[in-house]
Amino acid sequence: MSEPPLKPVLQKPPGYRDPNLPAAAQSGFRPPPRKPVLPPSFNPRRRNRSFCRVCCCWLCIFVLVLVLLSVIGGLVFYIWFDPKFPVFHIRSFRITRFNVTERPDGTYLDAATTTSLEMKNPNVKITYYYGETEVGVSVGEGGDETPVGTTAVPGFTMWKQSTMSLKVETKVSNTLVDDWVGKRLRSRYRNKILAVNAEARTKVGVSVAGLKVGKVAVTVKCDGITMKELDGGDMPKCVIDMLKW
Repeated sequence: MSEPPLKPVLQKPPGYRDPNLPAAAQSGFRPPPRKPVLPPSFNPRRRNRSFCRVCCCWLCIFVLVLVLLSVIGGLVFYIWFDPKFPVFHIRSFRITRFNVTERPDGTYLDAATTTSLEMKNPNVKITYYYGETEVGVSVGEGGDETPVGTTAVPGFTMWKQSTMSLKVETKVSNTLVDDWVGKRLRSRYRNKILAVNAEARTKVGVSVAGLKVGKVAVTVKCDGITMKELDGGDMPKCVIDMLKW
């Protein structure tokens, strides 16, 4: 028997697409391979971020607890010890020498003063201790205020509920002043209305239950007190400035 004749293979026309194949296979495009999905334990970035967050949270908690303990400690200290600032007064002021001399080359001041500063420690459980104290004295006020000397007082201690006085002696010699200032100072001195000013600069520390706390810079200012007021027994309080020089 003779074999049946073979059918010729038909060529696919250009642009033909087989409906049984996916579109990606017909175009020759291959999708990129998918990344393997790893478990959370294999992700170091997330682990580092979580660790940082935990550290920040614990740090914030620690700071808040520290602040809270400090506030509570301060309240307990204030209630238990009832701290009060020391009180300063000018107890007395004497001018032992006061000469205003007018010369052809100007007006000169020659003066010597003795000032008594009274200090009180009203605290029952707190002791104050002072470093070296620099005391400056001046007379007059406003534009005619004139220094009459500065002296240094050695360090001292103010015990609980105690009162003490500091004797400060100052002097100036042949200090040149303006003519109008010299005339005004001399007139007010004779009428006992000359204003007296004292300024003390020192460092103060506290001692509580035998424990000393570091010193802090303090400036004490006693301004605008006249000689007549001091002679009459007036002792106005001086102003205390903390951390100012």
